[in-house]
Amino acid sequence: MTDLEAALRRTVRGEVGFDTTSRALTTMDASNYRRVPLGVVAPRDADDVAAVLEVCRERGVPVVARGGGTSIAGQATGTGVVLDFTRHMNRLVGIDPEARTAVVQPGLVLDRLQQAAAPHGLRFGPDPSTHSRCTLGGMIGNNSCGSHSVAWGTTADSVRELSVLTARGRRLRLGREWAGAPDGLRGLVDGDLARLRTGFPDLPRRISGYALDALLPENGADVARSFCGSEGTLGVLTEAVVRLVESPRARALAVLGYADEAGAAEAAAGLLPLGPLTVEGMAVDLVPSTEGLPRGGAWLFVETGGDTEAEARARAEAVVRAADVVDALVVTDPAGQRTLWRIREDASGTATRMPDGSEAWPGWEDCAVPPARLGGYLRDFRRLLTAHGLRGTPYGHFGDGCIHVRIDFDLLTDAGVARFRRFSEELADVVVAHGGSLSGEHGDGQARAELLPRMYGEETVALFERAKGVWDPDDLLNPGMLVRPAPLDTNLRFSVLPREPVDVEFGYPADGGDFSAAVRRCVGVAKCRTTSVSGAGVMCPSFRATGDEAHSTRGRARLLHEMLAGEVVTDGWRSTEVRDALDLCLSCKGCRSDCPVEVDMATYKAEFLHHHYEGRRRPAAHYAMGWLPVWLRWAARTRTAPVLNALASVRPLAAVAKRLGGIAGEREVPRLAGETFSGWWRGRGGPVEGGDLVVLWPDTFTEHLSPSVGRAAVRVLEAAGLRVALPPTLRGRAVVGDGTSRSALSLLTARRGRVCCGLTYVSTGQLDRARAVMRRTLDLMAPVLETSAPVVVLEPSCAAALRTDLPELLHDDPRAARLASRVLTFAEALERHAPDWTPPAVDLPAVGQTHCHQHAVLGDAADRRLRESAGLTGELSGGCCGLAGNFGFEDGHYEVSVACAEDQLLPAVREAPGGAVVLADGFSCRTQLEQLAGVRGRHLAEVLAEGLERERRR
Repeated sequence: MTDLEAALRRTVRGEVGFDTTSRALTTMDASNYRRVPLGVVAPRDADDVAAVLEVCRERGVPVVARGGGTSIAGQATGTGVVLDFTRHMNRLVGIDPEARTAVVQPGLVLDRLQQAAAPHGLRFGPDPSTHSRCTLGGMIGNNSCGSHSVAWGTTADSVRELSVLTARGRRLRLGREWAGAPDGLRGLVDGDLARLRTGFPDLPRRISGYALDALLPENGADVARSFCGSEGTLGVLTEAVVRLVESPRARALAVLGYADEAGAAEAAAGLLPLGPLTVEGMAVDLVPSTEGLPRGGAWLFVETGGDTEAEARARAEAVVRAADVVDALVVTDPAGQRTLWRIREDASGTATRMPDGSEAWPGWEDCAVPPARLGGYLRDFRRLLTAHGLRGTPYGHFGDGCIHVRIDFDLLTDAGVARFRRFSEELADVVVAHGGSLSGEHGDGQARAELLPRMYGEETVALFERAKGVWDPDDLLNPGMLVRPAPLDTNLRFSVLPREPVDVEFGYPADGGDFSAAVRRCVGVAKCRTTSVSGAGVMCPSFRATGDEAHSTRGRARLLHEMLAGEVVTDGWRSTEVRDALDLCLSCKGCRSDCPVEVDMATYKAEFLHHHYEGRRRPAAHYAMGWLPVWLRWAARTRTAPVLNALASVRPLAAVAKRLGGIAGEREVPRLAGETFSGWWRGRGGPVEGGDLVVLWPDTFTEHLSPSVGRAAVRVLEAAGLRVALPPTLRGRAVVGDGTSRSALSLLTARRGRVCCGLTYVSTGQLDRARAVMRRTLDLMAPVLETSAPVVVLEPSCAAALRTDLPELLHDDPRAARLASRVLTFAEALERHAPDWTPPAVDLPAVGQTHCHQHAVLGDAADRRLRESAGLTGELSGGCCGLAGNFGFEDGHYEVSVACAEDQLLPAVREAPGGAVVLADGFSCRTQLEQLAGVRGRHLAEVLAEGLERERRR
């Protein structure tokens, strides 16, 4: 233990982390930069902060204050001690509705403040797109803004008082009229009044540099306002009094379509006199699908408010009339507005990929110019991009003249980094020529601070350095930011990654087969750190259960990054730190769809486990549950299911078996079916005549544990006029054709060999075994692949494995992609191959949870339409059930598994109306419901089969 660590542990009551994981998790924020800290401290209160500052001052160790770590300019990284306020100093101290103020701690997430203020009809005005995970301390440090700044200004406009600790331990209460000013600050201002009155651009989004002009007497000598945007370089915030604003009772959203972004930009300033709440802009390049948007190549999102929906709509329609648009849309439905806003909010992540899939990066993320000059600035910006052979898609706060853009810089080669520098210098001059600010929201950090003399001139920057010296004469707080900055092309986070491709098993088709590129996908916007999911969202259930950064998608990606870098995590694939962080990953695949850049941690986990345990003994659970298809087939062949069920009911025997198999003692072992699904199939005599042939996949869970689901599916599919067959069980070259050949059908009902998607092997990282199982499956499916028959898969996790894991693991076998393209869910099969069939009228409310793999990989649109046709009303919840295949059964995972279930699924079931149908298409979801709530969940096929039976009896 170092002297620094020992001293901190003696004096700080909060957590002190100098371990590999703590350091690796904080090497980066959401920028291009990386610095390795000595350690991380999570202070419990201001006294802890003071203790950290004293220990670090005595040893000359820098201190960096960090909130949600979503900063885009590098200011939340450092080489000394990082203060993490999100663990303890994250309280809402109080709200005064009469005064319209709130008292907050720096680690409070913005959305928590908004939720607390909403019942009083109030809200905090600024709202960055990261509102679900950014903290008030970080917003004050960066002077964040968000989409509503045209109405409510920046964070500085919303700050009343700040409690601050200086690096030398002074406790200050900052406010107006020099309240809390450190010694020497007033003299510095009085000595340079002319410069402060003339040297700062007058525009709504001037965030660059120190806001020393707020200290002018005509501006109220507001020390708190001047402190905003100082990026943790002047003092450490411990508490803030912030102003709240009245939230409109009703809102409407006018979406205005324009031919291109320049047209949208030129129109934005003209809409400001109408008093909108937002004027946001984005181009078609950032929109995965234009469905639901009006015609155009770019759009303005203009929000209006009112006391009633009619008043808000009238104002939105007035905006449409005033705008010269290609097309327009006015939305007053809150759900519809949320859907549209999600497109805009996800742009901060979506923009990290160009339309062709190549990478794009921040660095010139948020310049701002006077709104009336935005169109001209964008044209000059585009010309500069072209001159340097670069591409980028601007979007952002057009009403404030603030532009966000990710650019396809090559930050991996010396030549590319040199071009990054040249472009940055030239763009800074373009911004200044248009009267703008290098930063309009996210601060300067390392990305832009070096270029501040181009904006302010050398003398004003020297004044900034003198101000820094007044507050922090020892240069202890976040050195290298704003003044005396590190060069913008140093400390790049990509420089430590291997230049040669890493030898991996999956194909990573979206990343050119490069595992390093896959890990680089995580840019740190931290949508995975949200504490609640909206709608059907899933990501990230383990983080919501533990609140630990190491259990977020971003945290795991950071550890993988450091594993590849080899500086902090030094033992590569054998790393216990990476293994432990991935241990609580449920492999729910939620990040594959919910992460704006589609990080796929389930695949990365499988890849890591494969290498980590290569040539070594695995955990017992990998053998017990990873090889589950083998054990269940043996039980079926030996007809020992009744004996095994009886033994499992004897608690002492079950306890021993669970201990040996690495299964959580709290879990009940599921009962095996007395008759397998395929056994029932053979007993009924195989296929019946009908219309289109569909091949029903007998997954392991349906085959051995829930054959009732398979039987119900056959009943419904045949009732819809489809001809059902099972996959071949005998390898051969016979052709199935249209399914009418008796010899072909005999192949489909043979008794040798079973298809398997390989899911259990993939989820436990046994990729060699998974590949062998998948190849055998492709051999068996050869006759089916020579037909046009779809493959209907009832278990969502198995369907997802066939759609994604199969072609990505067998990327060298063209049959894998063919089979993946054939996979349909139960609802998709009915919709595509029996479009005229009308399901039975169930007419009941439905509750439950969309399976996480269905949400992430398969989609549930067809399921929604089928439920609606059957009269099943209500929305299914999001999140993950928490059992997640083998995860919830593994020893040590029970508490997290239960916490995940309590996040969405169990509360939804408890609050269900009487007589509601509990839908759960996944075996894991049904098992979790039964074991934790005593509720029987049913597959949609079972519900429809019962409806058919009721209709038959009438």
